[in-house]
Amino acid sequence: MTSAKPPTSLLGNLALPVVRELIESGDDETLGEVINRWMAPDLAELLRNLNHDEQIHLLRLLSPANAATAFEYLDLSVQRGLLEALSEGETSSILNAMSPDDRTALLADLPPEQSERLLGLLSPEERAIAQSLLEYGEDSVGRLMTPDYVIVRKEWTMRHVLDHVRTHGRDSETLDVIYVVDDHNHLIDDLRIREVLLAPLHARVGDVANGKFISLKTTDVKRNALEAFRKYDRVVLPVVDPQGRLAGIVTLDDVLDIADEAATRELQRFGGVEALDVAYMSTPLTGMVRKRATWLVILFVGEMLTATAMGFFEHEIARAVVLALFVPLIISSGGNSGSQAATLIIRALALGEVRPRDWWIVLRREIVSGLLLGIILGVIGFCRIALWSAFSNLYGPHWLMVGLSVSLSLVGVVIWGAVTGAMLPFLLRALGLDPATSSAPFVATLVDVTGLIIYFSISLVLLRGTLL
Repeated sequence: MTSAKPPTSLLGNLALPVVRELIESGDDETLGEVINRWMAPDLAELLRNLNHDEQIHLLRLLSPANAATAFEYLDLSVQRGLLEALSEGETSSILNAMSPDDRTALLADLPPEQSERLLGLLSPEERAIAQSLLEYGEDSVGRLMTPDYVIVRKEWTMRHVLDHVRTHGRDSETLDVIYVVDDHNHLIDDLRIREVLLAPLHARVGDVANGKFISLKTTDVKRNALEAFRKYDRVVLPVVDPQGRLAGIVTLDDVLDIADEAATRELQRFGGVEALDVAYMSTPLTGMVRKRATWLVILFVGEMLTATAMGFFEHEIARAVVLALFVPLIISSGGNSGSQAATLIIRALALGEVRPRDWWIVLRREIVSGLLLGIILGVIGFCRIALWSAFSNLYGPHWLMVGLSVSLSLVGVVIWGAVTGAMLPFLLRALGLDPATSSAPFVATLVDVTGLIIYFSISLVLLRGTLL
């Protein structure tokens, strides 16, 4: 793939209409010349904005290498649709030119019979690579890796290493790092290309290597790869089998995809939705309803407990209707406090800033935070009631006690919301569940019910003998 920039006039908003104009005019020679100078991400973005027939037309005008690299950037659902329309020869050309890791992701996403058919279109060498990668578990690092890398021996000189890189480096996924192995392919060390370039030509690899390297295992879960890249600030990491033999490498772009998928799942779950298996626009309507209905029903049933709680205090509400005016204020404040705490703790757990054993420290911090936040809201609420009572009789002659009830209730509800929102992720983690499941709507629903109980219980104590 060439790194030449496409013409500025065809970038941005002008690209799509100009390309469509060239398609309609039948000027395939000009169109092919232009798009073959585009970079793969730009080509993929263009293809996403075209209809199916136009996508097929453009792919056929691209060189095999450009078609394959642009194809890799497309969503899996788009890739499946294109493969169904392309001829066997065109499909074979794209699949054989794809990176092994991207091809593995595509084949693993297809039904078994379709995956087997596509495997049959690969060359014997590429088929063996694809089948070996598909043998690893779906959530394993083995599914992410590519076998395209450069290996050297510790007895080689740097001159020998550079000659080897010039000969074999073109087929490597990346040349940022090369790997030192023994006669049995056991990983000994990894060398940054910078170390090779700066070393004397007569120096041997063994003199530069220090044996300090980080590696992943083929059986590690993908999240381990994400954590290792984040911790050690790497752009590529080697992957070894259980015997310590170099099996492949994982590059940063693959890990970023995993990070995006994990972040998307957590955000969807935190919003009270089951994580979508594919992109929003590719999810069938029935699937979308099913994913959203489960949590919606659970939250609806939970909110019904709010009506039950209010029914339990119906006599008090009938005698002091003014109390009902502040119900939305009380429950929303508690729910917001809980959602804030849950958001902070879930993210802190995901980044490793907070560990499960830190729950006691977090509990103490949230009690103090909830108390201070509750006091702030309580003071504002009391001032509001006092101000209104100075100019109207809306809250009656006992407005002072009503104000105290609301203020103290806000303190209690905000503390309870903060504690509940912070502790639920720890509880779910201890049970082996995803902390993101303690979604904001779930925390809000739980705090709504308990917040009403706190509010009316405090009001009963303070207003007994006056309004109640």
